[in-house]
Amino acid sequence: MTVHQQTVSMGEFARHLREVVAPLDPARGWYGVFRGRDPEGMRACLDGVEIPPWDVLESLLADLAAVRGAAFAQHASVRTAELYASAAAAHDRRPGGRRQLLERLESMLRARTDAARRIEAARGDPDGADALVWARDDHHRASARCVELRRRLEAVTASPDGSGAEPAPAPTSPEAVTDAPAAAPARRRPRGARFAGLEDADDGPVAAPPVLPVPPPAATAPRGARFGGAARGADKDRDGARPEPADPAALRSALTTVTTLVRLRAEGRSGEAHGVLCEAAGRPAAELPLLAEALHRAGLGADWPTLLWEVSSLPPAGFAAAADALAGAGRTADCGQLLRQGVARPAAEIADAALALGRAGRGRQMGALLGAFVRVRTPQDAAGIARRDPHRLVAPLLAAARAVSDAHGRDVEHALRVAGIG
Repeated sequence: MTVHQQTVSMGEFARHLREVVAPLDPARGWYGVFRGRDPEGMRACLDGVEIPPWDVLESLLADLAAVRGAAFAQHASVRTAELYASAAAAHDRRPGGRRQLLERLESMLRARTDAARRIEAARGDPDGADALVWARDDHHRASARCVELRRRLEAVTASPDGSGAEPAPAPTSPEAVTDAPAAAPARRRPRGARFAGLEDADDGPVAAPPVLPVPPPAATAPRGARFGGAARGADKDRDGARPEPADPAALRSALTTVTTLVRLRAEGRSGEAHGVLCEAAGRPAAELPLLAEALHRAGLGADWPTLLWEVSSLPPAGFAAAADALAGAGRTADCGQLLRQGVARPAAEIADAALALGRAGRGRQMGALLGAFVRVRTPQDAAGIARRDPHRLVAPLLAAARAVSDAHGRDVEHALRVAGIG
């Protein structure tokens, strides 16, 4: 590849990147975070001097979805991925490109180790919620970049002179990375926005690279819930249903919520952030799986249990709809947690929620709710559930109780007889 071709490729990508950020508010969202951490680094990316990591582009596309809509961002993401692959390949094949990739990989391994230490420190700090959020984001980004840099190294090593290697495919967010930190000591040094603010160690031994599984080449479009859940195409609910495509309006709303939370957390406004979570709990159930995915990708995974707890307090219809949405999106563990959290409500409300799940065809989730109830409530309370609609509830209630244990099954059966039910 000639120098002229490299320049054209880098320049075309930079022009496209400027088009992506043009509608964005430079003081809000991830774009605001990156500019705030290192405006010069962000400018270097926009000028085509530097290639930003792919996770930075994903975050900018999420900002774009919140401003221009999911469909617009989806279209832009395809072109972004194509240009990114070409520009990264041109950048890596320059003289010294392979050495630079190796240096960056070492840097990211150290950054990941440092972020893992900060996660553990923040977990032990009662006032470390905000620090934990940012440490998790740094760890996630560093881990993703290790995968990306290894892939780019493989591509450039296959043809060191650039004569035959194909451009490395743009990485995607379902990529697997190990979560085990390396054990090298490190001191932190700010790296800047071109590396999304990750910090590097300026001395000490380089951690031995962990074994990172490299997935097969992916589709060109970035995937994940913010882009309509395309990455979850292989996921199935325990009832056998495939997740449905995300509703564009629900996706826009979820991304707007997460963008607001990112800003509030960055500004230390925890009370207002909690208010946003409470409001989000009452939104249409279709948004819940999208919020789960977007929160974790934005480094706000610590907010997800809080949101789930608020959802568990919804009226029976909303509670059942939320469980149905999580199950339909393949988030069975989250669905189970929600069902377990909801069993403190009155027996009549549990009955209504169970009936709603049954009508939605969520037999497994209905059984899980009734089973969780039987585990922590009295057999008499269980009989109160059946009293709501004996024809529809006695059989699944007994089945759920027997699945817990034979003793639970006998106790519930006896309570039903005493109550004259069944």
